[in-house]
Amino acid sequence: MPAATDGPLPDPLRHHGDVEVGDGLLDFAVNVYPGGRPAWLETALHDSLGSIAYPDDEPARKALAKHHGRARDEVLPTAGAAESFTLLARARPWRGPVVVHPQFTEPHAALEQAGHEVTEVHCRAENGFALDPAAVPEDADLVVVGNPTNPTGVLHPAATLLALLRPGRLVVVDEAFMDAVPGEPETLTGAPEDGLLVIRSLTKHWSIPGVRAGYVVGDAAAISDLEAVRTPWSVSATAAAAMLACATERASAEARTRAEEIASWRGHLEAGLRDQQIEYVPSAASFVLARPGAGVREGLRARGIAVRRADTFPGLGPDWVRIAVRPPELIDQLLRALDRSSA
Repeated sequence: MPAATDGPLPDPLRHHGDVEVGDGLLDFAVNVYPGGRPAWLETALHDSLGSIAYPDDEPARKALAKHHGRARDEVLPTAGAAESFTLLARARPWRGPVVVHPQFTEPHAALEQAGHEVTEVHCRAENGFALDPAAVPEDADLVVVGNPTNPTGVLHPAATLLALLRPGRLVVVDEAFMDAVPGEPETLTGAPEDGLLVIRSLTKHWSIPGVRAGYVVGDAAAISDLEAVRTPWSVSATAAAAMLACATERASAEARTRAEEIASWRGHLEAGLRDQQIEYVPSAASFVLARPGAGVREGLRARGIAVRRADTFPGLGPDWVRIAVRPPELIDQLLRALDRSSA
């Protein structure tokens, strides 16, 4: 069962896992929680379709600000995390933007599309993909880093990320998968630091990838710059309704329950990888980066299972794959197929 994405790609930075699924394949490629949405979220999404008025994200903005203990001007709703990166690329005339790799490639692609020359700083497998703030050039005026990072699953200490702050520099932390970490111990959403922005996404944890719902939290001046280049009404009424529904104590409690469930499933997957002596990166997220060897991804696909190719992430090669966390019974299917594909 060959994939249309096998072999070299014209633009690896624009490759995403959703194109690797389909054709009846068991999906371990897309990092979306595999369970259903809670009834309160379903109701909010459905009710949002009842009005024909232009979308208004102001109630969601105020609710998110309250949820994170921030001022209204320190939060900006966006059409998913991806829009945040596009706004960021256009917001200022960056002189020395840096993207820490391997990580989600969209910010790098957006910066290049806006005409910026991006400097890559690579975290290394031999160091567990840990971040060394000293590796970032001192003259960088923009630094983008994920936490926990996609695709490594590494959770950087908040203190390490705060060490990146400098006068005249904007540090952007992509926390799209932080809600998969029980208790979110390293989140920076509550850190009122000048020159710091945090990007969040609701689509993965709440199983709403078709509803582009995200937001940015942080430095009010930087938020204002992003808002100045945002397309009017870019956040749909349905996305705004999702934000409003998820910025509650009830949602926070359920988010932690999902995170704890993901952690349990991930432990099962990592144990299976250890049993097969397959190298992997200990993860804090809803996916695991593993190194089963070149050709294994194709072998899994031939057996009806899709995992995410990882060679499109700068710093990784074809021997790496990213595996989305799933319930144990599905993980067992993957492990059996992986055992045969690795043989």
